[in-house]
Order: sequence, then C-alpha cells, then structure tokens
Amino acid sequence: MLKNLLVAAALLAGAVGVPVAAQADPIELQWWHAMTAVNGERINKIAADFNASQSDYKILPVFKGSYAETMTGAIAAFRAGNAPHIVQVFEVGTATMMAAKGAIKPVYQLMADAGEPFDPSAYLPAVAGYYSTADGKMLSMPFNSSTPVVYWNKDAFKKAGLDPDKPPKTWPETFDAAKKLRAAGLACGFTSAWVSWAQIENFSAWHNIPLATKANGLEGTDTVLEFNNPTVVRHIANLANAQKDKSFDYGGRTTEPEGKFLNGDCGMIQNSIGFYGAVKAGVKFSFGVTELPYYPDVSGAPQNSIIGGASLWVMGGKKPDEYKGVAKFFGYLSKTDVQEAWHEATGYLPITKAAYEATKKSGFYDKNPGTEVAIIQMTAKPPTENSRGLRLGNLVQIRDVIAEDLENTFSGKMEAKAALDDAVNRGNGLLRQFQKTVQ
Repeated sequence: MLKNLLVAAALLAGAVGVPVAAQADPIELQWWHAMTAVNGERINKIAADFNASQSDYKILPVFKGSYAETMTGAIAAFRAGNAPHIVQVFEVGTATMMAAKGAIKPVYQLMADAGEPFDPSAYLPAVAGYYSTADGKMLSMPFNSSTPVVYWNKDAFKKAGLDPDKPPKTWPETFDAAKKLRAAGLACGFTSAWVSWAQIENFSAWHNIPLATKANGLEGTDTVLEFNNPTVVRHIANLANAQKDKSFDYGGRTTEPEGKFLNGDCGMIQNSIGFYGAVKAGVKFSFGVTELPYYPDVSGAPQNSIIGGASLWVMGGKKPDEYKGVAKFFGYLSKTDVQEAWHEATGYLPITKAAYEATKKSGFYDKNPGTEVAIIQMTAKPPTENSRGLRLGNLVQIRDVIAEDLENTFSGKMEAKAALDDAVNRGNGLLRQFQKTVQ
C-alpha cells in the first residue's frame, strides 16, 4: 500500500512539473547595516533583487543602529559565536577590522575560494586602495563610498543677494557668503556634519597637509598625529569666530546638523555625498552640490578629498557553502547596472569604473548637475602621502576626542591651538594603545 502511494505521488509530481526531491530552502545570510531612510530602502531593494535573481541564497538585511553600534555589535556577536555573515563598517573602523585576525575573512580570499570572478582593478582606485593591503589585496568589499562636498540652498542665495549658480570656492568666500545669508534672515550661514571627518581629516587632505606621520597611518601603526599645525589651527579659530554670529553653526558630531539644511535654517552644509538622496527627496527648495572650499594661500590646495562611508566585511567562522553565497552576492553587488542604480539613487560613489562610465554615458550627470562632483574631487589629482586616506587604530575614539575639543572651542571654553594640542596628545595615547594590541 505504502509503495503504491509513493509511486502515485511520484507520478503526480512529475505530471505537474515538480521534482520528486523537495527543493532545499535557500541558505540565509545575515547582512548587518547602519543605513536609514532613502539609503536603507535601497539596501532592502538590493537584497530583494538579489534574492529574486536566484534561489540558492537569501540575503537578510538587518538595521543595527549607527555605524559605531553596528561595528561594536558585530564584534560582540563574533565573540559570542553568532556573528552575521556580512557587516557594514564605516571607514574609520578599517584598521580595527584589519587587526581582528580570525574575526574576518578577507574578500580576495573569499572570492578565490568560491571561484567567483573577481578583478580588483575593476574598482575605482581611490576606493579600492583604502580597503586593500599594501600589495593590493582587497580585504573588504567597497560599498557606500563617499567623500564630503558642499550643498547650497539656491533660493536662500537669491534672498541674500548672492548668485544662486555660483557657490563660494574658497574659505574666505564661504565665510563672506555665510554672513550675507545671516543678514538676509537665515538662522545660520552654514553648518557641517561629521565635524572631524570634514573639518580635520578631509580639510587636511584637501590642503595637502599631513594629519599624521607614516602617510596618515597607511605605512605603519607607529604613526603620530600632527593636525595641530598652523593651517588647521587657523581654520578652527575661524570657525569658532563665525560661531559667535551663527554665520557658522555647529550642530553635532555626526549627522545631527543635517536637519538644519533640510529645513532651510542653514544656507549651506558640508556633508557626505551620500546625503544627496535625502536632500533630493526631502527639500522644498532648489539646491546645488559643489566642491569643498580651500584657503587659496595654502600651497598645493586644493589636492583631493579622501574616502568616507563604509565597506562590507565578511565575518569569520562560517560554513563554506555560506561563504559561496556571500561571494555570489558580492559579484552581484559589483554588477554595472546594480552599482549605477545605487549611485544615482543615493549619491554614493559607484565602486567600479564600468558603473562610473555607464552613468556618464547615460547623461545622468548632465541632467543632475553636481552628482559627479565627489568623483572629480577625489580623482582629479593623483593622491599624495597626505591624501591617500587614513588608517588609524582607535579612530572611532579619536574622533570623539577631536569633537569634544572642537566643541570646547566653538563654545568659547578653549582657544583653537590649546584644543588641537589636547586632541593630538590624547589621540596619540589612543594610537599607542592600539599599537600594543597589534604588536
């Protein structure tokens, strides 16, 4: 009887085109990330599109809070034995992840083991170099790569008697325009998100001055901070002076100042190109995107800005078939059409040369002025030792130290030189702590 039932079931399955053996469920792969709003929606779409493109694997994107919370959570989860397969880590965590032996599986090794096509030279050099070893081995997959730019409110410029199509190019012009915006009734002239990244780290690269020795840490963990130099001191003092009449208005250490621009309070903001999607979707005024300002009396400026955003790290201790799925997903993520759509929707850099060329060929940059600014700003000049990027241990904590001292300057509690000296001294202490952990 049982034998007859099995035969009948097999014949029925064949008749309706269903295989006799039950199809295995797709292997689930967890992707922890820190993206919200427009960018979070795009992550969900990328995962859904990949899942629909094949049936062997299922990417499960999980929002885990801020960048710092996501990285800290992933490290804690690894120690507890339940780490995600993929974690999005902001660029300041690169040195920490590189030093976490056993906790990560390098991308070049992942792709080779899985037999997936992988050519590091296909990626934008300014992006790939940041996440690679000195001999060009890529450790993490570039994802939402960014750099800071300037957004300006064209309607506010008109109101202030400024040319809405001519944003300031230099810092003196920026401070002058900010005063005129204030005089026209705006609550603030300009603000800056990610204050350490924009006003110390990228400011230094853009002016071709060192943030730290050893090529800003790229050539060794025995690096020493040196951003308490006259050029940076002058700049921070200028910001503190502008804070007094709100021509510059400090709004917080990371993304907190974004609302000041989105709601029209500030006429300009220096922020990540990854803010583009939120601005495009959220403002009711005409806006533009342009390069960072520079001090024209600083020799070599402007140079090139440096990378921000985040990359995708693969956690260690997973099964070979799970790693095959991650490798397949990374191959999908690097496809030209996927990268082109991500770049156009969010503003983040396309991670491959092919995606950049396809976007340019499509006429997107002509139809959306300013969207190519970040790529040009990063690639127009060959990088120097001062502008290749940063690789500093404990950089998350160092940024907090810098922000704390800048806040003391902007509130009038400390002079710029004393604040930067203090940040350098405390930051060097954090670098020495990190150095001990990797020796």
